[in-house]
Amino acid sequence: MATAAAAGAHEAHEHAHYTTTGLNHRKIAMWAFIGSECMLFGSLISTYLVYKGRSVVGPFPHEAWTSPTGQVFKPILNIPVTSASTFVLLMSSLFMVLALAAVENKGKPGYEGLLGSSKFWLAATAAAGATFLGFQAYEFTSFVHEGLTIKTNLFGSSFFTLTGFHGTHVAVGVLWLMTMLFIDMKRGLQPKDAINIDIMALYWHFVDVVWIIIFALVYLIK
Repeated sequence: MATAAAAGAHEAHEHAHYTTTGLNHRKIAMWAFIGSECMLFGSLISTYLVYKGRSVVGPFPHEAWTSPTGQVFKPILNIPVTSASTFVLLMSSLFMVLALAAVENKGKPGYEGLLGSSKFWLAATAAAGATFLGFQAYEFTSFVHEGLTIKTNLFGSSFFTLTGFHGTHVAVGVLWLMTMLFIDMKRGLQPKDAINIDIMALYWHFVDVVWIIIFALVYLIK
């Protein structure tokens, strides 16, 4: 009787984590958060597009500019460098998928060795995110050296605000990944922990999708 009661209580506890949609309530909360973030980034991207091409002084993103003092500014955006950082961030989404699969299928046939190492894939995802942030830090520093700051013109203000907010989201994701990696190294993540990785993956993929939009609108479309 005690065993049956304990099993019933455990089952009730498990069902308490799910909504009438059949999804975990924490996953629903993450989707709601992502919806609010869509509005945030939508407003930031819209602001950038409204001010695009309206700067009266340089540097400009895609055009060379000569200042009244005769100083020549080349187009500020470095497409090859940003393309490399974009590739790294997109690869991190693949690593995130593999990390989730490793946790969900831990101990199952076919998930031995590297493929089943959630520690490796979590570390790889965090490393890729940190590399992207390194690229962004390099880009921001080079822009400042070339005369573009958040106060220089409308492009600088909207660019640094938009990409800075995105970089902050990536930094939060990297810290989250490092926390889960620490837990994995401490006690080992099991299939029952997959929901935590799944929720983190939703956030990470959202950050990647937002960057694809930013990269296309800011860097590729003149």
